[in-house]
Amino acid sequence: MLRHVTAVRYVKPLRSGGSVPAVVEADDLGAYVVKFTGSAQGRKALVAEIVVGELARALGLRFPELVMVGFDPAIADSEPHQEVRDLHAASAGLNLGMDCLPGARDFTPEVAKAFPVDPLEAGRIVWLDALTVNVDRTVHSSNLMVWPTSGTVPPRLWLIDHGAALVFHHRWDGADPAKAYDFRHHALGRYAPDVRAADAELAPRVTGELLREILAEVPDAWLADDPAFATADDARTAYVDHLHARVKASAAWLPTDFPTREELAAEEVLRAAKTRQGRPDWLKRVPDLHGKPAAEQDWSVHLG
Repeated sequence: MLRHVTAVRYVKPLRSGGSVPAVVEADDLGAYVVKFTGSAQGRKALVAEIVVGELARALGLRFPELVMVGFDPAIADSEPHQEVRDLHAASAGLNLGMDCLPGARDFTPEVAKAFPVDPLEAGRIVWLDALTVNVDRTVHSSNLMVWPTSGTVPPRLWLIDHGAALVFHHRWDGADPAKAYDFRHHALGRYAPDVRAADAELAPRVTGELLREILAEVPDAWLADDPAFATADDARTAYVDHLHARVKASAAWLPTDFPTREELAAEEVLRAAKTRQGRPDWLKRVPDLHGKPAAEQDWSVHLG
């Protein structure tokens, strides 16, 4: 079960995340990145975080611990920006926290050049993303971290940020368990991901029982306001049934068509050229930084 903690100190907001999460310290002496129920992405993003994150952990993939965080907006009275204070005021009560990874680095294309990833590990991550329809793990926005980055323990890939996954729960009447999505530009596509081996290994482990255990961790209040269902338990059943049916239909959606490194490089050159065509002359001399993290960002914690 997800642990419950209480935020006792507001450290800072993370403005690079669209949902403006915040780093807080809790009464268990831990530091967490908190994603708020009052954010523009809504509670379904938090449902996706729990479902995909806990499924990843159950399948042996590295993912920071999730906790339920009691948040009192009064601890963030020092926040100077009104829109952030409004977000806090709308999020009093229970929110979702992810354990911070101190010193973690974002898995950028530059980092990826020198970071080996085993095809089976890549395949497991791609398989999970395809199962949960997480199309937000691309070359330019990997939602992967490399950690630790110092000491004697070798660095490993960690998954973060699954709020954009489970796209089917935004329109249940059109949910198709066998639907395939485009994963050609997945962040790990260049590593020849062995998705067939991952499917053979992981699919039998995603049982109805496991899915029911994971959905039981989602608070009723985050499910009960879905107009597609009469009760929170009805919503849980829909998630379990859809994901279980999707596992059984993996032959229909298993992604196998990944561009080579050379094809990716050629596409990047073409993209940069198209971007520059529409820029003023004085901007054409400025490097294109689209999709890359700003040098001044603090990567000591993962971003939401």
